[in-house]
Amino acid sequence: MTSTSTSRTQTAERPWFADAVIYQVDPNLFADSDGDGHGDLRGLTARLEHVRDLGATCVWILPFYGTPYRDGGYDVSDHRTVDPLFGTMEDLDRLVARAHELGLHVMTELVVQHTSDQHRWFRQARRDPGSPYRDYYVWADHPEETDVEPIFPGVEDSVWAWDQAAGRYYRHLFYSHEPDLDLSRDVVREEIAEVADLWLDHGVDGFRVDAVPSIIERTRAADPTDHGLWWLDELRDHVESRHPEIVLMGEVDEQPEEYVGYFGGNHRLNLILNFWINNHVFLALARGEAGPIVDALEHQPDPPPGARYANWLRNHDELDLERLTDAERAEVFAAFAPEPEMQLYGRGIRRRLSPMLGGDDRWEALAHAVMLSLPGVPVLRYGDEVGQGEDLSRPERTAVRTPMQWTGGRNAGFSESVDGLAAPLVTAGIFDYRRRNVADQERDPASLLHRIRAMVQARRSLPETTGRTCRPLDVGASSVLALHHGADGGPGVVLLANLSAEPAVAELSAALPGEEVLADEVSRELAADGDRLPVAGHGYRWLRVRS
Repeated sequence: MTSTSTSRTQTAERPWFADAVIYQVDPNLFADSDGDGHGDLRGLTARLEHVRDLGATCVWILPFYGTPYRDGGYDVSDHRTVDPLFGTMEDLDRLVARAHELGLHVMTELVVQHTSDQHRWFRQARRDPGSPYRDYYVWADHPEETDVEPIFPGVEDSVWAWDQAAGRYYRHLFYSHEPDLDLSRDVVREEIAEVADLWLDHGVDGFRVDAVPSIIERTRAADPTDHGLWWLDELRDHVESRHPEIVLMGEVDEQPEEYVGYFGGNHRLNLILNFWINNHVFLALARGEAGPIVDALEHQPDPPPGARYANWLRNHDELDLERLTDAERAEVFAAFAPEPEMQLYGRGIRRRLSPMLGGDDRWEALAHAVMLSLPGVPVLRYGDEVGQGEDLSRPERTAVRTPMQWTGGRNAGFSESVDGLAAPLVTAGIFDYRRRNVADQERDPASLLHRIRAMVQARRSLPETTGRTCRPLDVGASSVLALHHGADGGPGVVLLANLSAEPAVAELSAALPGEEVLADEVSRELAADGDRLPVAGHGYRWLRVRS
């Protein structure tokens, strides 16, 4: 059984994702339907109304394919199946059909930089030098000098691992149990195209492409044309030849000038996850000043028509701060991860948003107001809408991967299991699931959940905010981020966000009279004095303006 949807409609001028709000879900940790302690696709299906009611229009599901699950499902052992941990192919079909009924698009993962060492391709490759699968991977008789370095320094010391059965070394940029695929081989790229076709036939609306620069490193080795970026042309042409409305969202943690090549002329990636602006948002939050965001916006290239950046606050990995200078990174560490156990790989923070911001709902709402003010497509992380915490006793990036907190009851409403859960519940201090959960916040109109829901829905009511670019305004207050969305000199929307805990006054030109669309509860009570508009500490105001 496959699923199709009338929601798959877009035009070159206005693709569906231009107006999207994406909600990222870990299927192992969102909702358990069968009481085995692990989240699954049926559980996610039953909770899709929550995603819809939040104002999201697309659900991005982390890997649910065949896996030993040693790396959160990114260690894929079978690209063409739903792992029994998560359900069946029929469960996926029902999920996609229900999502489409609710007006939600569905995005899944294309994990093709590496496989699990339990994948049948690798098992056959290592035991038989004559196997056609031997060429699917990157081998060497001796560890070769290379410019690539381990993705997880301190955990993996080398990108080469010895395989006794093969009698050779294989390369792995990620964990040693995740051998790199050799995408310089035509046959490997053909396999990837067939994998994409399978999931497209089951109705998915797009892919988040994992580790794109690492893939391009291999395609560049095969053919340096366009620095190896030709593979993105090949992939985009393939998926669009079957489903013209499909979206490719790429994980591209590079300097901003590199984004141009990954977009191409909007013939490569439709969406780029914007690590550059993400890093500078946290630098701005640490300083309580808007300058880092304004500077970042001015230094990043505009996406081509029909393409967008994707912006987020936190995701399922560490907060990777490689786009900052050493001094800037030290500032963010000092503000949000002062203890060594809070830091990871020498470059990032292994904390969730709410603990980083001290569990302060006003600060968390302000951070979301900033993210939702940026040009591009916003991405929300499951649990951030209620301010979930972390578990620093868990290793590496798993500290931020804890069950969704639905209620204050048994197992946080995540599961009926009596034999343990996929991950421990957060039970510490103000982040205890009995103090922070969806059910309680649904009943409280002043809760973080209601604030974020109001922001998301207000943004969706402002079509000006879904463009490719915006214009920063100087409002005479260094702590206030002021962004104008709309044609220069014409009507549009001005979004104000005060990154400081201290109140500030935004000086708006008398030519910008505005109708308030949204404001935090404290700022709303502060009266304007002519063109001087007060914004509370960690407050925000969104205005519709005539000019």
